[in-house]
Amino acid sequence: MLGRPKFVLASGSPRRVSLLGQAGIEPDALRPADVDETPKRGELPRACANRLARAKADAALKSVQLDDELRGSFILAADTVVAVGRRILPKAELVDEASQCLRLLSGRNHRVYTSICLVTPKEGFRQRLVETRVRFKRLTEDDINTYIGSGEWRGKAGGYAIQGIAGSFVVKMVGSYTSVVGLPLYETTTLLAGEGFPIRFGWLNAS
Repeated sequence: MLGRPKFVLASGSPRRVSLLGQAGIEPDALRPADVDETPKRGELPRACANRLARAKADAALKSVQLDDELRGSFILAADTVVAVGRRILPKAELVDEASQCLRLLSGRNHRVYTSICLVTPKEGFRQRLVETRVRFKRLTEDDINTYIGSGEWRGKAGGYAIQGIAGSFVVKMVGSYTSVVGLPLYETTTLLAGEGFPIRFGWLNAS
């Protein structure tokens, strides 16, 4: 990819790669960070998302500094937290966790916080937090059990993936859809453009 600075995504998430592709941006490398995502005791959802995005960015920067090909790249990290009030829901890995999340979200409002952290080629850090409010319909036991059977929830914050079947659970949403999927595109591209990254570089070949 001659003609533009290198770009590294500090994530292995196919959803984040796909969202960047939608904006015409193709990462030169993926550097998923091995970060403990357990919220700290009493930590608020916004603070948790910000802390984890920064931690992922720090870890990716350390990796990139050791790579001659990628040194001086733009690095983007993100973390998504789903919360009901002050309660942070887990990234569900077990059936019981997912069931508990869905019962908690049923018929109520919740908030999704995605924090993005950009490391510039001069190793400056820029961070943004995006808050989206989502309301689910009242879920029946059949809805919950069948959705659990789909397996779509596995590894997802709050036990659901809005870009899949669970999109049909959403009664109302105020904020950024792409943020709930995992990467707020408006804020991401604005942040990149503001730091001099040519976000339109890939547009002409996008089709």
